[in-house]
Amino acid sequence: MQTYPLRRGVPGFKFSAVLAGIKKKTGLDLGLIISDAPCPAAGVFTRNTVKAAPVLTCADKLKKGTARAVLVNSGNANACTGAQGLRSAALTCNALAPLLGIESRHVLPCSTGVIGVPLPHETIIAALPALASGAAASRAPEFARSILTTDTRPKTIALQATINGRTVHMLGMAKGSGMIMPDMATMLAFIVTDAAVDKKLLAVLVREETELSFNRICVDGDMSTNDTVLIMAGGASGLAVTRTSRSLAPFRAMLRRVMQDLALMIVRDGEGATKLLRVNVLGARSAADAKKAAMQVARSCLVKTAFFGEDFNWGRIIAAVGQSGAACRPERICMQFNGIDAVRNGQAVPENRTRLVRVMKKKDITLDITLHSGSSTCEVLTCDLSCEYVKINADYTT
Repeated sequence: MQTYPLRRGVPGFKFSAVLAGIKKKTGLDLGLIISDAPCPAAGVFTRNTVKAAPVLTCADKLKKGTARAVLVNSGNANACTGAQGLRSAALTCNALAPLLGIESRHVLPCSTGVIGVPLPHETIIAALPALASGAAASRAPEFARSILTTDTRPKTIALQATINGRTVHMLGMAKGSGMIMPDMATMLAFIVTDAAVDKKLLAVLVREETELSFNRICVDGDMSTNDTVLIMAGGASGLAVTRTSRSLAPFRAMLRRVMQDLALMIVRDGEGATKLLRVNVLGARSAADAKKAAMQVARSCLVKTAFFGEDFNWGRIIAAVGQSGAACRPERICMQFNGIDAVRNGQAVPENRTRLVRVMKKKDITLDITLHSGSSTCEVLTCDLSCEYVKINADYTT
């Protein structure tokens, strides 16, 4: 398994991006992925009760398990826009389909941006001819830029591997920087592969691997209305992936690498973030308890601001563990920062304080919390909470 340049794309897919004029600022804001033929597709969406119109539309269209194109706009979430929002999503898909020579039911809409503002579908529709005519296998980098909002950089990965004698490609592109917490985050992620994957299996794989990647990250503890992960399997490589094939395990490994790398990129680019924190909970009574404890620490504002201030305040961490609802006995909890003992059996290890203070100045910090209540584990990726985060979000719409 190795990476390759994004501009090489994936056999069987084309990409495009244009400036439609949706955002207040200049920059690409409308993107397209198109498959050469209808192919198996699957998605995972936000668990927020308030779901954006494109999320509802995508979920409905994917019940058939087949798609051909993805149309993505940034700068407007098309969320909390009522019946008009659903109509706008449908109008853009209906307008794009004949330009591509495909059926509207095979076009999946996605949006990201400000909530509660009507989608300017006329603006989008006017830009569709240029978007469709500009599609090319080499334009994945432009697509990756077109989906960004407060992100400071694109999140992309392209992998290839030899599986059962076939060269298989997989390309992933994501956006996300703030309003990040499962399930999932203010994030969009798009994955295309030239493997041929059974559509029911594809849905299972993307759901299971989302749980181990995008559902294990937290920037600020807020859940979005638009979170979407979509995968399309075009089949141009000739590799068939089924539940019983030998290709399943290596294909899953590729998918896991792509999704976990994209999740890591999202956290590294967290709004105003200065540090990447890996929160590992070990020795929990159950997998659910491990996740509860890890997520509580990862989303604690007190913990995150302490790391930003490089303040060695482990008391905030152990308090968050106790608040999580995970079964634990305080006198058994142990804690390490980058492998250095900070807490042993619920109490400080004072002889290590000087070393631990130095660890707090690092950009990447691994926090291991051992509960000694069982054998389950969970890792969550998070970041610190800085003054810049407040500035970014204090004037996001004004």
